[in-house]
Amino acid sequence: MTDLPDNLTPVRPAHVFDEAKLAAFMKDHVEGYKGPLAVLQFEGGQSNPTFLLSDGGGRRYVLRKKPPGKLLPSAHQVDREYKVIKALGDHTDVPVPKAYALCQDPGVIGVDFYIMEFLPGRILADPLMPDVSPADRGKILDSLNDVLARLHNVDHKAIGLGDFGREGQYIARQIARWTSQYDLARTEDIESMEQLKKWLPANIPPGDETRISHGDYRLGNTIVHPTEPRVIAVLDWELSTLGHPLADLAYNCMTYHFGPGYGATGGYAGKDLKALGVPSEQDYLAAYARRTGRKDIPHWDFYMAFSLFRLAGIVQGVYKRGLDGNASSTTATKYGNRARGMADMAWNLVKHRA
Repeated sequence: MTDLPDNLTPVRPAHVFDEAKLAAFMKDHVEGYKGPLAVLQFEGGQSNPTFLLSDGGGRRYVLRKKPPGKLLPSAHQVDREYKVIKALGDHTDVPVPKAYALCQDPGVIGVDFYIMEFLPGRILADPLMPDVSPADRGKILDSLNDVLARLHNVDHKAIGLGDFGREGQYIARQIARWTSQYDLARTEDIESMEQLKKWLPANIPPGDETRISHGDYRLGNTIVHPTEPRVIAVLDWELSTLGHPLADLAYNCMTYHFGPGYGATGGYAGKDLKALGVPSEQDYLAAYARRTGRKDIPHWDFYMAFSLFRLAGIVQGVYKRGLDGNASSTTATKYGNRARGMADMAWNLVKHRA
């Protein structure tokens, strides 16, 4: 099996489970499964640990489970991930892995889990795609754009996801939530954050919409075909809900605003996009608008500022947990300046309207 990912390890001690019970469950619930079962763990997966399962017939599957230990009630809801992947896979042209089975019986491996198809392909974590030709970079990003538009064109009620979140006022609710979360995690005075906390709720654009929102839609959360420049599956649905599609789009486009020092890889800010083969942000937005039947994308600065504000709130929380010594990542304390940088970037986009 030479096409196995290179980020696999033996199952780590904290995540060991009864593989015989899992194999028995798969025999009863996973179509085509044939023993014996072999299990490896993917590196990463801090939120919901992820495993590669191989059976005696050469088939491979992916298992995602809740982490061990006491959990917050609203966190690690693998049943929600399964529900959205299953609905999209059964009823739409949004590319997702085939969903095989959900198990909420703690008698099997101790926690909730689901099993989906394993799809060989490329995970391009770096948006600069250093090993990809400029022509293929452009095609991959156009495919990324197309898949997001397909997701936002789905009638969520028609595919059984009418109860997947609250209808309407997503942005107002998110501003309130991340204002509260930021205030709880605040470690210093960030003036731009204080300005955004006042300006954003007072300037929400008209025209509320509700669509399925991925919540973390970016190139690194997709599988690209092993050789062709196209997205074959969208992964990591743990933040998905019903939300505003332009907030999802703005999150996807933050890469255009990030330079070195943002995340592990940075983004396109300051780069020669033409030489890279990357479409301009304006061209990317125009393609999305065409695919979703819009004339244009109004109030873009607001949606981008909102997405940067939301992410600033998230990384401030990670930074605070790092200072407190209880973050899941040893790099958590690097997030402090990133919250300030994102808030400053967001305020600079909209302060001329204040």
